Amino acid sequence: MLFHSTFRAEMSRYFWAASVVLISIVMTVLLIRTLGQASRGNIDPGEVSLVLGYTVLGNMHTIITLALYIASVATLSRMYADSEMVIWQSSGKSSVGLVKPALVFAAPVLLVVALLALLVWPWTNAQTHEIRERYEKRGDLERVKPGQFQESASGSRVFFIDKNSPSDLEGTHIFIAAQEKELQTITSAQTGKVEFKGEDRYLVLKDGQRIEINPLKNEIKVIEFKQHGAKLGDTAIELSEIEAQSAMPWDLINKPIPVNLGELTWRVGLALGAFNLVLLGVAIPYVNPRTGRTGSLVMAMLTFFIYYNLINVSRNAVASGQWGMASAMLILHGPVAVLSLIGLWWRSEQTHWLQIIYRISFLKRGAA
Repeated sequence: MLFHSTFRAEMSRYFWAASVVLISIVMTVLLIRTLGQASRGNIDPGEVSLVLGYTVLGNMHTIITLALYIASVATLSRMYADSEMVIWQSSGKSSVGLVKPALVFAAPVLLVVALLALLVWPWTNAQTHEIRERYEKRGDLERVKPGQFQESASGSRVFFIDKNSPSDLEGTHIFIAAQEKELQTITSAQTGKVEFKGEDRYLVLKDGQRIEINPLKNEIKVIEFKQHGAKLGDTAIELSEIEAQSAMPWDLINKPIPVNLGELTWRVGLALGAFNLVLLGVAIPYVNPRTGRTGSLVMAMLTFFIYYNLINVSRNAVASGQWGMASAMLILHGPVAVLSLIGLWWRSEQTHWLQIIYRISFLKRGAA
């Protein structure tokens, strides 16, 4: 039908335009964040582009969902603003009739969103975590660039090393500022090298001094040494939340602890949320031709961010054990679906009464 094909064609144009804009914005924001992480020593500067690619791919489900929602709202807003919707309504069509072409267009997009949320999201997280972990396992001396102050992996130490040796395990003019519980230490040495003792790495410093400051006791100690050893690296702490974000759906189901159920609730919620937003995208837009189209777009953006924040809240509620997975899904997504259907019914009733008014006015003109 012309009614359906016209709507899908315009919705497609808005969808691809919104996708390009959103991807550009997200890539710019994530690039700044990734460069900041590289400058703090959390990731290898040589792998910034790789981490950026994984991060953007991992967030594509949100980008695509928002682009689809914007496309639906923008298309209907344009039709109302140009009085095109009034013409369709006068010919017997209603806004409810747009649900079918909207779902036909959105079906493959919703499938992609589900695959991105369930499969691609954990895979990109696993790849990014592996890159970070591989880089953080390096010794602190290897991580520091010559002539630059740099934090250790945990942020408890600040290093400055002037490495003029061809070996990555040796350096000169070393400065280390560290926070060890209540004790603050400042260590400087002429030379230093990394030595291995079992699985541990130690930075062996020579010809230097160590200043120990205890603010609680108001004490300052200055120790000069010929040789001093400091352990490099920190004990890795595996967080169940990070593991859950990197796990595939079947792994989350096989290990139904609260954190895993919260992650699964969030992923499934993204797919259900995308479907509900398609219905909302048809129910919300209404533009008075005498006013602008910004009202519907502002309302769309507001509802999107509120809805997605609530999806994040549901994950935290399930992960903390406050809600069950089924109850969280029902409490959050059920009311949104009901409100969407009520909005569609209201639009249908408006169209019905509009048709009656047109018929009455037509009969009056014929009688006159």
